[in-house]
Amino acid sequence: MLGIGNRESPVTGVYVACSPNKGRLRPNKSAKIGFYRCLHYLYTRNYGTMKLKRPLSSTTVYRIMAAFVWALSIYSCANMSRPGGGPRDETPPVFIKGTPAPGALNVSKQKIEIEFDEIIQVENPSEKVVVSPPQKDMPEIRTSGRKITVLLKDSLLPNTTYTIDFSNAIVDNNEKNPLYSFAYSFSTGEKIDSLQVSGILLNARDLEPVTGMLVGLHSNLDDTAFQKLPLERIASSDEYGHFTIRNITPGKYRLFALKDLNRDYCFDNPSEEIAFFDSIIVPSADVKLHVDTLWTDSVTIDTIVEYNHTHFYPNDILLTSFNEGFQSQYLDKSERTDRRRINLYFKAPADSLPRLKPLNFEQDDWAILERSPLNDTLQYWIKDSLIYNMDTLLFAAEYLRTDSLRQLSPYNDTLKFIMKPVRAPKKKEKEKKEENDSVAPPEIKFLQMNAKSSGTLDIYKPLRFSFAEPLQTYDPAKIHLDQKRDTLWIPIADSLFTFQQDSLAIRDYTLTYKWTPGESYRIVMDSIAFTNIYGLFTNSYKQEFKVKALEEYSNLYLAITGVTDSAFVEILDSGDKIVRTAPVVNGGAEFLYLNPGTYYARLFIDSNGNGKYDTGNYAEKRQPEEVSYFPQELELKANWDVEQEWDIYATPVDMQKPEKIKKNKPKEKKRNY
Repeated sequence: MLGIGNRESPVTGVYVACSPNKGRLRPNKSAKIGFYRCLHYLYTRNYGTMKLKRPLSSTTVYRIMAAFVWALSIYSCANMSRPGGGPRDETPPVFIKGTPAPGALNVSKQKIEIEFDEIIQVENPSEKVVVSPPQKDMPEIRTSGRKITVLLKDSLLPNTTYTIDFSNAIVDNNEKNPLYSFAYSFSTGEKIDSLQVSGILLNARDLEPVTGMLVGLHSNLDDTAFQKLPLERIASSDEYGHFTIRNITPGKYRLFALKDLNRDYCFDNPSEEIAFFDSIIVPSADVKLHVDTLWTDSVTIDTIVEYNHTHFYPNDILLTSFNEGFQSQYLDKSERTDRRRINLYFKAPADSLPRLKPLNFEQDDWAILERSPLNDTLQYWIKDSLIYNMDTLLFAAEYLRTDSLRQLSPYNDTLKFIMKPVRAPKKKEKEKKEENDSVAPPEIKFLQMNAKSSGTLDIYKPLRFSFAEPLQTYDPAKIHLDQKRDTLWIPIADSLFTFQQDSLAIRDYTLTYKWTPGESYRIVMDSIAFTNIYGLFTNSYKQEFKVKALEEYSNLYLAITGVTDSAFVEILDSGDKIVRTAPVVNGGAEFLYLNPGTYYARLFIDSNGNGKYDTGNYAEKRQPEEVSYFPQELELKANWDVEQEWDIYATPVDMQKPEKIKKNKPKEKKRNY
């Protein structure tokens, strides 16, 4: 290192050295001392007491600049920075040893210890870790450093192979790399059962992979075993819906899946989601010779390796899970938020309506009933003002309710509806005087009507109107429909369009007409066209709208093969929601006047011919109706006619649903760089 000083007395003995410090650099202590001595020399030599009598010479300026550069070089050498790391750890934990050893025989201890090559964690053990045979008491699972300790609370069964299936619950501590399909087995007897069965579990209605559902076997082949006895060997479906039941003893079995709500491992709650396989399963295995080839380069073979590999069967089982749709029936809520209406809300759909008998007034025809399609929401519109002005209404109600045996039985109830009178706020003397002095006429209150349409109408849709209260009468002569020709509005004859009330939603009405594509129309309703049951009438109403032209639509025809029974095709949007439905007729389904966009298609086999999708039922041994997805998206553009062939069995069921509309998408772990 060169010294820095003046020409007469050069500075010597000053140097800079850097030494390693755990990956960081720092200045050598001797270099620091020499640097400070040098600065002190320059300061006392040239500036003294900092009272300068004359301008700085060029030599002095040079010395100062050199000292400044020197100081910067030492600072940069000493500056602390984050050390460069190696490649990111993407390797899952590696099993080292366990006590008892994997595959150990005659095990009597209920404590299992498993050690890995790095610090690990077990994520969501209560959800992901499954012990087979199933345990009544949840095992205790702890982690400490590189070790997992599992303490089984239930007594060990004799001559039984136990499997602890961790699925993907084991991850390393830093990067959370999962160890997939890790299972640990041992036996309390003289042998280890080694057979396996595997497959995939999908939701029957939308073919979504089902995650975290128990899949199990029964050696008792009686149909009622699933409802009365716990499953004998179990596994859990992973994030892709895959399952593998391990360490099975040879024999015949029935296979089930169960969303176990009460942790008893049997289907004793009709609200639980289930799946069942129709055929009896006989697990088997065979050993096949596998050949691997190692290449020196792209054309030269280095080594051919032969080895035996055990294959377990069946390994391609498809289970489709469903819920039987059972819901306990009872009156969830009754309310009176408006004097003229009482509401009843039931917890489940019903085939019959309740009976209400007034207790504090006598009148049979006292209300108009408005009900939902499933009879689970009922609104009673009270017609008589003498009744709805009563603050309290009492009714004796009789309806069906689910009893302790989960059967519908008649139930008698007393319903009380209280409507407290609303008191108007007291007015100040000044406000009263202003009201008395005012001679403005009272504001007319009209019946509220909502037109459920915009300025543009689809060619296949009617006009829809909804009223705030049920109508007593309406005058068809006061409803006018006009079509625009050039600049003139030409009336359409009343006989060419219909105006009808909805059969269930009694406050809703539709105006239906065979619209001409691309034309403009106008709906005009005179005042007092509609009068409700309380005497209110509507104000005049006018709205113009235009029907879409044919060129704005796309038409789709699906030529379908593989369907032998009645079937329906559902066109879906990007959220897997139904847009349109059409039957399969003569090997095809046609959809006219679709708005341009990206769509998907789903088909269900209508086995019972009732025109709707039906779920399964275990007591009747009825599987849910079969569902298929068209495996690609359908891109429709304006003024296009699209014809697409579709063989519903050409693509395996678990690969049919397009990825873009799948909801169960295992997420990739984020990488921190």
